[in-house]
Parts: sequence; structure tokens; C-alpha cells
Amino acid sequence: MIQIIPAIDIIDGKCVRLSQGDYNQKKIYNENPLEVAKQFEDHGIERLHLVDLDGAKSSRIINYKTLESIANNTNLIIDFGGGLKSDDDLQIAFNSGAAMITGGSIAVKNPEVFTSWITKYGTEKIILGADVHNKMIAISGWLENTELNLFDFLQSYINKGITQTICTDISKDGMLQGTATELYKEMKQQFNTLYIIASGGVATMHDIEQLNAEGIDAVITGKAIYEGNISLRQIADFLR
Repeated sequence: MIQIIPAIDIIDGKCVRLSQGDYNQKKIYNENPLEVAKQFEDHGIERLHLVDLDGAKSSRIINYKTLESIANNTNLIIDFGGGLKSDDDLQIAFNSGAAMITGGSIAVKNPEVFTSWITKYGTEKIILGADVHNKMIAISGWLENTELNLFDFLQSYINKGITQTICTDISKDGMLQGTATELYKEMKQQFNTLYIIASGGVATMHDIEQLNAEGIDAVITGKAIYEGNISLRQIADFLR
């Protein structure tokens, strides 16, 4: 059974969503992320993807108080990302209640540091973020394309011990037009032991059911919930 992981993206301590990573296309959904997290937990959700968008812009952790609040007041397993660049950032994230952190741009720009985190904290605590456009890795909040092929990138980090990846198809993210199911299927065929978390484009429960049918391990969904395309009741029924 696929794991459903709702996303909470934070700007100024508020729950927001962007379209295709564009900070100019920001919509505030709730002033109180803890309230949102508690609703998720009440409907049988066990894991949360929390993104510090201010941190992603600033290249350092910013919204750790929001992380702390959710961690202290729910039992959700939180994976946290956004702008984590140093050991100090990771210490703050883990001390604030993150069970796992996600590193994307740093895994490309500073592989020595990212690899040292895998060694220091263990593979169960470090998730590889892989943002893609046409199967090529994109970084820095998707502002920068690279010459790195997704499959080569994943293989290089599997060789270093990575066991989980969040793969976001940029062209799909926030668009509510369906997921890159074929891409995730191809990833699963090539890396059958890798825990693949699909991200971007979920519009309805049908998208989640499709990914589940293809054996994808987990899916992140945000906008579809906030816009009412998927209800928390539907998720609860699916999880049952």
C-alpha cells in the first residue's frame, strides 16, 4: 500500500503553496500549520513533508519553530527540507523534531557535505531530493538546470547508501494535472530497492491509485488537498 504524505510548505510561518516553484505564484491556505498537521493526523496520516520555503530562498534553516510546534504537538513522522546547507542546519532540524531531512541542491553542488551527512546520521535520516525536468536534475528552487541525468544521479547516491528519494517532476508540480507516473514506473523498474516518493501533479485520488497500482512506495500531495480535489475523508477511507 502506497504511503500518502501531505506537504506543508511554509513562508512567514504560514501554510502556502507555489505553482511550479514560483514564489510570485504563492497562495496562503492557513495561518496555522499546526492546525493543518493535526487535521492530517486525525485522518490516519502518519508522515508529513514539511518544506521551509523561506529557508530554501535563504540557504539556511528559517522556520524551525514551525517544525518544533508540529513535532511537539503531533505524532507525525516529519521529513523536513528547504535550504539545509550546513551541519548546524541539520542539528537545528533534528533538535526541533525532524525525523528525516531532505537534501536536493546540496547533493548536486556539495556532494562531499551531503555524503558526510549520510555517514554521520545514517541512511534512514537522509532523503535524496531529485527535482527533474525532462529527466535532468534541476536545483536552486528549480531556477537552475544541470547536465545531470536523473538515473545516473540516483545510482551515484545509491552507491553511497541512499535508500529514499523524493522525486519531483517540475513540469507537474502545483498544476493539478496528474503525475509523471511513467517516470516513477521507470525508476522503480531500474531501482527496485529504492523507496521512491513521487511528488508533483497529484490532482485526484485516481492519481494516487495509479501510483499504488505501479508499486510506487509513497506520494506527496499538497495542493489537491488544499483546493478540495482530494478530501481528508477520501484519504482516510483509502488508508483503511
